[in-house]
Amino acid sequence: MLFDRICRDNGIAHRLTQPRSPTTTGKIERFHGSLRRELLDDAVPFADLAAAQAAVDGWVAEYNTTRPHQAIGMAPPADRFSTAAAKTEEELLPLRLPPVLTLAPVPPPASASSQAPAAATPAARHHLGGPVEFDRVVPASGNLMVARRQFWLGTARAGLVVTFWADVDVIHLTIGGARVKSVRSHLSTADLARLVADGARPAGPPPLPAAEPGAAIEIDRVVSKDGNVSLGGKYYVAAEILGGQLVSIRVEQATLMFFDPATRVLLRTRPSPLTWDQARLLRGARPAGPPPRPSAEPVTVQRRASNTGIIMVVGQKIALGRIHAGQVVTVHVAADTLTIDLADGDSRTVRRTTSQAVHSIKAHRPRQRTSGSAS
Repeated sequence: MLFDRICRDNGIAHRLTQPRSPTTTGKIERFHGSLRRELLDDAVPFADLAAAQAAVDGWVAEYNTTRPHQAIGMAPPADRFSTAAAKTEEELLPLRLPPVLTLAPVPPPASASSQAPAAATPAARHHLGGPVEFDRVVPASGNLMVARRQFWLGTARAGLVVTFWADVDVIHLTIGGARVKSVRSHLSTADLARLVADGARPAGPPPLPAAEPGAAIEIDRVVSKDGNVSLGGKYYVAAEILGGQLVSIRVEQATLMFFDPATRVLLRTRPSPLTWDQARLLRGARPAGPPPRPSAEPVTVQRRASNTGIIMVVGQKIALGRIHAGQVVTVHVAADTLTIDLADGDSRTVRRTTSQAVHSIKAHRPRQRTSGSAS
């Protein structure tokens, strides 16, 4: 194999681990765990292999350049990489390659005379880290590569012009003036300078203002089949009925609000286990938009009547009568009324006396009979 030949020519021993021996590959197993927890558990189904590769490449770039690592003092690996040391090592022991492979030529550095006029242009002032804007056209694959990072926009947006607003803290993507997504920036001041050299322009105010300390923050996540979402490497309950759905989460001081990202209709609320400092470091965190609102349509739930014919909905007891004991009925929960569809085809409407939100959609499962001896 060519890889083994390169190793032999450069005095490198290529050692292989035994099959089914994960303890000998602890570092890569730990990396696989991070990849699954931070990307794959929340990822939507990929359209094809290219989309999956793009998502992994984007996560790897974030893993190496922006994600804090506990083992190196909460710094990203890129901050600990020394190009000077690498260059010195290469000069001491240059890499030997077979004739079929050659090193890519290094472009010559720009002359001082060619750099001087650029320093005098208005755009050059943003080389120090000021925000920039630039436009890109979504390719047929739905993936955009910008500064070594993939941005997945979907094949449905192929051919559309996306405007990027970027600084060293956040990147906003807008199409036709409407914000599509906001992600934490992986760009450095040098990256911004390169974008300016490629035609980026000075940016105005961001599409969303920066989040003030304590302000609400929004993120997007895919709910697992068990009804959980991953936040900061830990799983928290959303709702089993939301399993498999992409939801947006508004993180407030004491509340998590799960809502539909397209309509901003409120789906669930849960107590928030996160502080603001923890929330702002979540993957994909962005300043929150307007608060989500409950759907104007009645919420439809199911309930199983007790042995005495009583059901409990939004904290309110409703007596249906013993004739309906054990039956599963459908209840339409509106702002002021509760409408019950009975099993015999009749319906009953009562006035709602509580303001409690709906927490359970499906009827409780029937109790399992325990086996025992009969006397």
